[in-house]
Amino acid sequence: MGRAFEYRKASKLKRWGAMSRIFPKLGKAITMAAKAGVPDPEMNSALRTAILNAKAENMPKANIESAIKRASAKDSTNFAEVNFEGKGPHGALIFVETATDNNTRTVANVKVIFNKNGGSLAPTGSLEFMFDRKAIFEFSKPENMDIEELELELIDAGLEEIEEEDGIVIVTSSYKDFGSLNTAFEGLNIELTKAVLQRISNNPQEFSEEQLEEIGTLIGKLEDDEDVQSVFTNIA
Repeated sequence: MGRAFEYRKASKLKRWGAMSRIFPKLGKAITMAAKAGVPDPEMNSALRTAILNAKAENMPKANIESAIKRASAKDSTNFAEVNFEGKGPHGALIFVETATDNNTRTVANVKVIFNKNGGSLAPTGSLEFMFDRKAIFEFSKPENMDIEELELELIDAGLEEIEEEDGIVIVTSSYKDFGSLNTAFEGLNIELTKAVLQRISNNPQEFSEEQLEEIGTLIGKLEDDEDVQSVFTNIA
């Protein structure tokens, strides 16, 4: 994870600094989760996770409740998950996840953003193998917690890696084990602050600060688009 994860996180916080940008994306994720299952977080683990991540970004309770209600509305919008792959400036690999109710609009917008910012779209599936899909969990470490004992507790649930930094514990697993690990945390009464699926480059590359600025411009334009949910790169 390391620098690539922190770069994405810092970039996202910088560009999504205005709550008017991040809350609609979080709300869309909540609505999609509620629509795919039931609108009760106690009975819908995907919805619980979406709400958890919204709270991690300080999304107001009223916004969360409104997003859940939209899933049950008669005129509720149906969103489809569509992914895009491409190359940015200096050969950086870019993987884009979107949630859209108008695929034609989304394809056109993403293509224009790539073309106008030194990048180009690649055929679907041509770059996906360059990223490992991982489940990432974060929580604040209680004073009496033994990390080695916790590691043993979580191995059977799919844990691949556990690390602690500045009182924050980060657990990584395959995306396939997202549900089992989530359940394990609940069973251990561990209150997560974040639970997300990420695509981590399996061949991260180093870029100069100037190159990162150019790549960051493209990423920023993509993240500003209303249909784009997440952007991942091969930045080391």
